[in-house]
Amino acid sequence: MTLRTVANPMKMIRPFSNLLIPTLLLLMCRTASAQHKSEIPVLAGEHWWGAYTTAGAAMPFAAADRSYRLGADNLENQSAPFLVSSLGRYIWSEAPFTFRFDGRKFVIDSPVGDIRAVKAGKTLREAVILGKNARFRSNGQTPPELFFSRPQYNTWIELQYDQTQEAIERYADDILANGFPAGVLMVDDNWQRYYGNFDFKAERFPDPKGMIDRLHAKGFKVMLWISPFVSPDSPEFRELQAKGYLIRAKGTDKAAIIPWWNGYSACYDLTNPAAFAHLQSRLERMQREYGVDGFKFDAGDTRFYDSATQDYHDPDARAVDHLQRWGELGSRFPYNEFRAAWGLQGLPLVQRLADKNHSWEALRRLVPEMVNAGLMGYPYTCPDMVGGGQVADFSAEAQERLDQDLIVRSAQLQAMMPMMQFSVAPWRVLDAEHLGYCRAAAELHEKLASYLLETAAQAAKTGEPMVRSMEYMYPNKGFWDCRDQYMLGAKYLVAPMVTDEGKRTVRLPRGTWVDDEGKRFKGPLVMEISVPLGRIPYYELKR
Repeated sequence: MTLRTVANPMKMIRPFSNLLIPTLLLLMCRTASAQHKSEIPVLAGEHWWGAYTTAGAAMPFAAADRSYRLGADNLENQSAPFLVSSLGRYIWSEAPFTFRFDGRKFVIDSPVGDIRAVKAGKTLREAVILGKNARFRSNGQTPPELFFSRPQYNTWIELQYDQTQEAIERYADDILANGFPAGVLMVDDNWQRYYGNFDFKAERFPDPKGMIDRLHAKGFKVMLWISPFVSPDSPEFRELQAKGYLIRAKGTDKAAIIPWWNGYSACYDLTNPAAFAHLQSRLERMQREYGVDGFKFDAGDTRFYDSATQDYHDPDARAVDHLQRWGELGSRFPYNEFRAAWGLQGLPLVQRLADKNHSWEALRRLVPEMVNAGLMGYPYTCPDMVGGGQVADFSAEAQERLDQDLIVRSAQLQAMMPMMQFSVAPWRVLDAEHLGYCRAAAELHEKLASYLLETAAQAAKTGEPMVRSMEYMYPNKGFWDCRDQYMLGAKYLVAPMVTDEGKRTVRLPRGTWVDDEGKRFKGPLVMEISVPLGRIPYYELKR
């Protein structure tokens, strides 16, 4: 028997709320066959955000010669049928729709009837809060405190598919030895025997429970990478197919074999409550037997699911329904992380931005994407991995092209975000000076812990984002196109360095502001500041 563990080992780059759906509307969504076209004209001076986290860098929406297909593609990240405007309007649907924007109007094709813009208030903030409260309220809970108070560490860049007990424990020891605090440790892909199996590879993990116990003793929480896929020709595959727990090839009773970045696999049919419960029970067994704290729920992207070629237990299920069930499964485990999501904005799910490459252009995308995630209703978000999440950028061959300043600036930006995550080991790729700056960024993040937890609790209570656009906090003051600074809650204006120039322009709104060096400023004010490598520019609002 041949059991597949990984796909082509030369492949070193991976991709990047409870929705209370009324029964009648749900039936309408799923039985309607005709598409309904709606046009929503843009008002004078109006700007729009939302729909896709990954499209944040292009926000607010500008004229584009393309269509966005919410039901078919999540663009490697979070998506939602929710758009919000600077003039207090929002667009919402219970079902995915296709839309395009020509600069003057939105043209929307929907399976559930005409879609209209709802007038919720007069500002972007009112559109977000009132729209969310009308459509998907929070359950009042936040992810565990450790996500906000300490860095996360993901073993992907350092270990790739070569996850072993020895290497993971060495990585954890190196974190502490280099002066970084213990936090959430995520063991990435290929710890398991094969996909669909939830046992450690015995030859690589001789004592997995002992490993996790030792990591716990050092202050780490441990999460494991998982996917909904199942290796064909495995005992689990045969069991799940016999029970009807797998997505089927169209018109057959045989499992669909789905291409994804690690090859070709079958997949749990999470629209089947019994299959959902079966997978949940396997994960809970992992927790009981090994002491695992939670899971990184990867590979839920809607592009893997197609009702035209696949059959589901729920005959009316769409790709987004399967992705939503994946999120609902993750909500059963407080320690969770997602890169792809549909809906469920009201649940305490940890969302991470899609993997970025090692470039200044990618760094500049982090702020607008984090802002857009918050406007869409996803407040508990992590801005990818420090320095980038693409393995090829940190290979031995790429070492001479590595930009140490870029890694430092990435760490500094993440220090003043809700969460920060390391994957490449800074002590491996940085000299002593740059490593010290990264360590200082992690220390600043720790110092902000109580404020971050307070802001997260407010997000759970009110629905407000943790990372807020300047337009959101200071409406109609000319900040709609400000993409390189943001508000962390209501107290801190953060102006990170996202270029290699060592200086930048800062736009302060009305009020009294004290910067990271203790200098006081009176806004409104536009100024150019010098930002040496060790500085993280931020401004605290005093009154």
